[in-house]
Amino acid sequence: MAGGHTTVIQRVLERRGQRPPASDEGTTATVAVMVRVLPPPKALLAFQDVPMRAFMERRVRPDMLDCESAADEAEALRCFEAEFRPVVLTDNPELVRKIRARPAQRAPYILYVAELDESAEREAGLSAGADDCVGRRVSDQEFEARVGAAKRIAELEAVLRITLAENRKLSATDDLTKVASRRFFGKHFPREVERAARYGRALSLALCDIDNFKKINDTLGHAAGDDILRQFGPRLQRQLRKGVDWVARIGGEEFAIVMPETDYQSAVGVARKLRAAVGHAAFRATSKKLEVTASFGVCGMDRVPVGEGRLAERVMKIADAALYRSKKDGRNRVTAAILKGRGG
Repeated sequence: MAGGHTTVIQRVLERRGQRPPASDEGTTATVAVMVRVLPPPKALLAFQDVPMRAFMERRVRPDMLDCESAADEAEALRCFEAEFRPVVLTDNPELVRKIRARPAQRAPYILYVAELDESAEREAGLSAGADDCVGRRVSDQEFEARVGAAKRIAELEAVLRITLAENRKLSATDDLTKVASRRFFGKHFPREVERAARYGRALSLALCDIDNFKKINDTLGHAAGDDILRQFGPRLQRQLRKGVDWVARIGGEEFAIVMPETDYQSAVGVARKLRAAVGHAAFRATSKKLEVTASFGVCGMDRVPVGEGRLAERVMKIADAALYRSKKDGRNRVTAAILKGRGG
């Protein structure tokens, strides 16, 4: 992920507020986003048996692992020295021992594929240092489950490394609203855009602003404003797909709603549902009931274009302009725009 997109988004949002720490639920949600936007882990296929290698190249789908094959043990070690692969699939116990003997800061997850699904063969692979063992003739369901376990471990390790590398600079959850923070949005919205472009998927962004929020603060006090904010973010999140769509607080009373794999028309429908949910039931503010409305600006993409620079920034600007139009036209409404490729 190039840092440029992140910097751009953060500059666009510079004027907006921020908060840090996280609840357990918020941490779980943000980790799920981080895992989803990562590309498939890189893997090395190193099989001594040529037919077996060809068979495994067909069996491991591209969405499971990003695989590269090595013709023999020496090539496998050269590949591994040149670039770390978090997952290794092999039928060679000696290669397993040599990889484990390397002085390295990172250890790959090694899945040993046994020619015969017998205890002696499995023990040979595990004794050499493999993390798991599977017979080459197991069912597709079992094979995918074993590879899926390797993928999950590699992904979680990558998330941990990203978080540690950023030295806890990524404050994932907004402390007041318990949705994702501005900083998290600045990091991960560009990654959502890149992921959608990589797989040719739809993606939509909605920006939301609480109407007349300054008036609430001025007349009822900031404590009342904080009460509304505490309820507002979770109210949005409850209307969305759990573990897929996510909400971030990107300013004092401004929120972003990221909707992966959601096309323009669907995003407009979601925004209208969110607008209705905000106005449907009163909020409690310092023991008083208060009617609140919100304005929305949507930028939808039916298929995210590939190769467009600063696309995350462009989407943000379009959604921001749509939000401005909603507020200018009387508030408590949804304005939307569709984004196509530069040539579309």
